Amino acid sequence: MRKGTVICVAVVFVAVVAGTARWVNRGQTPARIILRDRTADSGITWIHTDGSSGRRYIVETVSAGLATFDYDGDGWIDIYFVNGALLPGCPDVFPPPRNALYRNLGKFRFEDITEFAGVGDLGYGLGVTVGDYNNDGFPDLYVCNFGPNVLYRNNGDGTFTDVTEEAGVTAGNEVGAGASFLDIEGDGDLDLYVANYVNFSFETYKPHIVEGRHIYPGPMIYDGVPDVLYRNEGDGRFTDITQEAGIIEDGVGTGMGMICADFDRDGDTDIFVLNDVAHNYFWENDGSGRFTEVGLPKGLAFDSQGRYLASMGVDCADYDNDGWLDFFHTAYSEQMPALYRNTGQGFFEEVATLAVPGTSLFPHINWGCNFVDLDNDGWVDLFVANGNTQDNLEDLAAHITYRARNAVLRNLGNGKFAEITEEVGDGLAVVESSRGSAADDLDNDGRMDVVVVNARSSPTIIRNESQLGRRHWVHFTLIGTSSNRDAVGSQVVVLAGGLRQTREVHSGRSYQGHCGTRLHFGLAAASEIDRIEVRWHGRKTQVWEKLPANRWWILIEDQTEALSVPMGTEKKKLWQTIWGP
Repeated sequence: MRKGTVICVAVVFVAVVAGTARWVNRGQTPARIILRDRTADSGITWIHTDGSSGRRYIVETVSAGLATFDYDGDGWIDIYFVNGALLPGCPDVFPPPRNALYRNLGKFRFEDITEFAGVGDLGYGLGVTVGDYNNDGFPDLYVCNFGPNVLYRNNGDGTFTDVTEEAGVTAGNEVGAGASFLDIEGDGDLDLYVANYVNFSFETYKPHIVEGRHIYPGPMIYDGVPDVLYRNEGDGRFTDITQEAGIIEDGVGTGMGMICADFDRDGDTDIFVLNDVAHNYFWENDGSGRFTEVGLPKGLAFDSQGRYLASMGVDCADYDNDGWLDFFHTAYSEQMPALYRNTGQGFFEEVATLAVPGTSLFPHINWGCNFVDLDNDGWVDLFVANGNTQDNLEDLAAHITYRARNAVLRNLGNGKFAEITEEVGDGLAVVESSRGSAADDLDNDGRMDVVVVNARSSPTIIRNESQLGRRHWVHFTLIGTSSNRDAVGSQVVVLAGGLRQTREVHSGRSYQGHCGTRLHFGLAAASEIDRIEVRWHGRKTQVWEKLPANRWWILIEDQTEALSVPMGTEKKKLWQTIWGP
């Protein structure tokens, strides 16, 4: 038992994994997770297009991600959808496909404000991330395209300005994929890492024929494209420092999803990049912003059998509540996804075959993934988005389909997950070919909701209507003052009800997307938090104690008072809550 742990429920289990005793505290009975499809009455009418015309360009298969974030600071999480575009051979349509920003009106209703906000990029989109790169308090958008990428600066008045050229972050004319803002050297400014996919062009395109059938190719027939690392100069401009920072790839990867995290708690941020049908990259930061690729010795390059996977999306959380951040990443059909457990000794164990049931995952390509506590029991569950790339699969394999149900896996609190997809309601009855996924509390009720992008279709807006009884929760927004304004890279440790939970603020996660800037913790039966520790990125640790549950707290670096934000339907600007009228 950990020193000082208090057990306040009737049933306690002990699991011993790798020599570490872990308390399993799920209460007397598991709460039923209920997820409802609320797309029809959400006001969201956007539809994804991949620009397909029958020519089967590879880029059609990998679009797209999405971002959930509070773009206007009113306390309600908004949604940004990334779209494809018309490709050669595709009939013209008007208006042309574009990205879309939906403002959250409350009560699970959303309004399309794309045109007013000025973020309707018409490029062929794959990924997106969010971060306040100029530290003005308003989150900015970075969109990854097949073609030049786009940086939208948030003006703070509900509109954005395209500042890509002046910022110097177009990233060439590549197939951009995942991206993350991060502070590589701890100077308080967010830098930018862009993962690139393959070297594709229409001029060199050739149909891919297998057994007489025209199918989508995989990345193996193309050359990979180097990733790019940009340093934030602090004046609105970025400089390409890829080579200078040591991002020199062994071969060239085929980057997809990515996430940044301080895996070893040394105060700096490391970079985990998934490669499709190649070994993953893990760039370890030496603290000065120089990196060494250590995926193989850290145990993150391959699965437990030493095989590289067709890696897609990735998320990060302390799923076993041992104080160390772990990784989960999705993979191709007839491959198990990877679950990398952080041993706390500088390396990871890949434990998916021991911990994750494959019933709803193994037959399908898995894309978006989210560690998310759906039942507020203090243990993060897993949401996984499923779908395939080949829309003529019925001709190729009888047991695999283009469209599939997504999946929910409950964390049992003993290092393992259980399949509950069939039990959770019509939110998981939707059958589409899904790509990106994001988890956030869209209606501010303390229960985490999910949004999914579906290829060639409308998204799925899933409301968490779980009956949680006396289970409690808390939200935290971190505001940096000497560290970066979004507190990206900062870690929060919550001690409540005998559990010790750890989260980190990320920019970029899941499948080429972003979510979760506002941190959520399920607290089970605990109505009060015993202790909160915030390890500000690259800086000192602050402590708060005895905060009530079921609230949204704002924690500001170097301020001793925690600020409580009213939840519910009343809109109130965050800057007013923090700084006054």
